[in-house]
Parts: sequence; C-alpha cells; structure tokens
Amino acid sequence: MSYLVGQWATGNVGRQALRAIIGHPDLELAGVVVSDPAKVGRDAAELAGTGRPTGVLATDDPDELLALRPDVVSYTAVGTAGRREVATGERPGGAVDDLCRILESGASAVSSALIPMVHPRSADQAAARRLRAACATGGSACLTTGLDPGFMNDVLPLLLSGVCLRIDRIKVSEVMCYGRWDKPEAIVGKFGFGEPLDHVPPILRPGVLALMWGSVVHLLAEELDVALDGLTEGYELCPAPEAFDIPAGRIAKGTSAGLRFQVAGLVRGRPAIVVEHVTRLREDIAPHWPAPPFGEAGGYRVEIAGEPPWRMDVANPGAADPTVPGTLATALRLVNAIPAVAEAPPGLHTPLTLPPLTGRHLLR
Repeated sequence: MSYLVGQWATGNVGRQALRAIIGHPDLELAGVVVSDPAKVGRDAAELAGTGRPTGVLATDDPDELLALRPDVVSYTAVGTAGRREVATGERPGGAVDDLCRILESGASAVSSALIPMVHPRSADQAAARRLRAACATGGSACLTTGLDPGFMNDVLPLLLSGVCLRIDRIKVSEVMCYGRWDKPEAIVGKFGFGEPLDHVPPILRPGVLALMWGSVVHLLAEELDVALDGLTEGYELCPAPEAFDIPAGRIAKGTSAGLRFQVAGLVRGRPAIVVEHVTRLREDIAPHWPAPPFGEAGGYRVEIAGEPPWRMDVANPGAADPTVPGTLATALRLVNAIPAVAEAPPGLHTPLTLPPLTGRHLLR
C-alpha cells in the first residue's frame, strides 16, 4: 500500500527525511513546505540532493500541502533551546500551532520538533491537551520520536530488558566527539564549548536536561511498570588543556572542551534509569570519562546492571563525523514510522503503542 506524504521543513533533519520519502517504495511525496524564500518553487529532488526531478515544487504556504490531503506529514521544523521553549514546544511560528493545524486537517504527523512529546504523559500538559484535541478533530495520529531522545534510549533498552531475571539499573549513554561538527550555533551557542567554565549555556540551564531527556526516562519507567520518586539532573565540564581549532572555531585554553551530563530517574532514592551524554571536542579530552564504544567514531551504549548483566554498543563505524549518521537516523526513524502512524488510531503515540517500526520493503 502506498501512502501520500508531505514534508514540512528542509533543514538538517528535514532534508534527509525528504530524501528518504522520495526513495521509499511505499511512500509518495505530495508536497514540501519551506520557510526560506530562496527554496520556494524549487523541485523537492533538488532540495533533497537526489537526482531525477519529482515535479513536486516547494511552497511556503502550508495550506497548499494540506489541500492535497496527505495521509501523513513529516514535521521537522527546529525548536529553540531555552527551558520555556522546550517546556511549551514553542519556536518561531509555533510548533504546537503547526502540528495542530496538520492534525485538525485530517493528516497524521510524525515529528522531531517537540522533544518532550516522546512521552506525552510527562510532557507539558497544556500542549498535550491541544494536540490530543486536534487528533480527535481530524481523526489523526501523532508520533514524536528520533534517535536520541528516541530509538537509542527507549526501544533498545526495553528489548534488552526482556532477557533479564532482575534489573538493578538501566543506563543509556551517548559517547561522541563533536569536534568535527561544523555548527558553531550548536557547538558554542547550545552546548557552550569554547566558553568559560562558569558560563551556563542553554542546554545546561536548570530544568532543561530533565525536560529534554526526562521524557525517555519516564517512558522507560512506564513500560517497566516502575514508579519514580523523581528526576535528577547534573553535569560536569572539562577545560581545554591548550588552545586548538575545530571546524566550528577556535577553542581557547581553559574554556569548555568536554561536557558530561546525566538525567536519572530515582527509585527508592537511587538512580535506576539513567540517560548520559559524554561529549568531547577532541578524543583526548577528559580521558577519565567513559571512552567511545567504538574508538574515535563514538556511539551509544546500553548497560543493564542485574542478572544477567548486559552491555550493548551501537555505532556507525564508517562515519568520519559521527553526528552525520545521527541526523540521518533521526530522519529515518520518522519516515519509516509513517506507514504505522497512517494506520494508527487517533491520538498521541509512542513507538511502544505502535507495531514494530522496521525497514519494511527497504531490503533491495
């Protein structure tokens, strides 16, 4: 069965999602919504970096897309990073407003924009109520997911938990070197690398880590039927041992060059479900922190302390820049979920309320 699909936004994730939609044997591209005037009127294939033109031209008017009655819209507009924006899902233009517009039209949605909606019950409830009402009006379904938060720290640890006799702790870690990432707005602006150690960047403001990654902690707790006492968040920084250059700019000696943070769900006062990020700008920064699972490439690690104990490492070993496959995988998690979301009952979903999201028909 073929599904008619729209793509809303063509940034880092959206461009990859558009490319995947065009190439997917079960999906037909209906239209593309862009915000950049320079992209209006351009063929979707050009925006996606693929070959043969599709005949589908980008528009900055969402009503043009919704009038085509797509089954699902892939919504990948970028939100802002402050605590209030994370809590409410706000961004320039309003991600909640956009998604409600999609859902009320009768189209379902897959989205990477409202990260706390990975677990709707623990997200901002005013936004969740609006989205649920929009789903009811349009008879549509909505899924928020991605790679991290998403697949790496919800489905994978839960699958591994199914071969345990006893679980004492679940910990999911991203361990990567971000120094090859040529995105100053993220490296410096979001994470605060290259800033003095007493500088507090947006991602480390009180409550933001818990809002961003607390969603997957709550999702794991719900699926494991564990009542959490609460969440804790914490971080530590490591200074640059000397000045050095990366694609995003110059990192001065003594400024932030390594970041390690955790969000933990507490059970009887102890950290029982933990999400951790260990992020370096250079492989030799903070050698006392956990090493990447697969050498310089970095990756993800799921650890279960219990009986029997387990450790699972996941990485893309061919990536010169480990952030590139992460962006692609985020897009593919959305696109490959489209058939399941198109067939889902109305409402807000998680990957665990849907059939397994697989690469159906992608083996060629």
